[in-house]
Amino acid sequence: MPLERDREGRTYVVHPNNQRTHYICNDFTDHWKPRETILIQHGFGRHAEFWDHWIPALSRKYRVIRRDLRGHGHSSYPSPAEKSRYEYTLDTILGEIVDTLDQLGVEKVHFLGESTGGMLGEALAAKHPEKLLSLTVCSTPTHLPPTALKLFAFNKKNWATACRELGSRGWAEALSRIPGTIPISDPEYLTWYLSQIAISDGEGLAQYAEFLSTLDARPFLDKIKIPTFILAPTQSAAVTVEGQKKLEESIAGSRLVFVEGGGHEIYVTQAEKCQEYFLEFLGSLSSVRSVN
Repeated sequence: MPLERDREGRTYVVHPNNQRTHYICNDFTDHWKPRETILIQHGFGRHAEFWDHWIPALSRKYRVIRRDLRGHGHSSYPSPAEKSRYEYTLDTILGEIVDTLDQLGVEKVHFLGESTGGMLGEALAAKHPEKLLSLTVCSTPTHLPPTALKLFAFNKKNWATACRELGSRGWAEALSRIPGTIPISDPEYLTWYLSQIAISDGEGLAQYAEFLSTLDARPFLDKIKIPTFILAPTQSAAVTVEGQKKLEESIAGSRLVFVEGGGHEIYVTQAEKCQEYFLEFLGSLSSVRSVN
């Protein structure tokens, strides 16, 4: 069975392509009762443990799985020798998400994707709807326009080069100087944030940045037929209010809620409000299923 545990007790899925995905599973439900699963997918540069503060609110009623993206946190990324054999494509990344669920024996999930992690959820909902009960995106763009790619490059050749030359922590420090990105109202949080970003290797982030630079979720939006919820920030440097309204219009039957204040990472700065909205959305789905 290609499931592994390291010396620190971290758990991993080993994919057929030999890449390892770190995941965390929290389940404080009544085990003798049926329960559904939430899959949380973080945004660029972050990792699964950035969502620790959501677990108390979610894991009493739901099994919660969090996974590190390729090259993030404790997940592996292709070495120079492996890069020629590893197809860094959307189908590969989505296939690893599906394989994670299959190996963990999870049939369907409520997908919660933050920032660019939500773009993966949008593509997954269109290409693998059989794996999802619902889709929730938080502070999620549909694509990264040239202005964003230039911003993330921080005067280097491109975004990936910035990650390689500045390193993961250096890149995050540069990002923290831009209002509306990293939550910095609490100076202790910023210190922790930067230390956690540094867990990822700059090369791992660079490879994923190259992938994200070409990712466009817009062709998938009108193909999404599952219940969809949009948690939208009002003060983000990465997404606009108008863009979030257009996202709602592009996904038939989706529901949009604006979360006031807090910059881009409202899952941190407005965590309790986001959790309240998210659980209300999931509860409304449960009510519909019970009636049917």
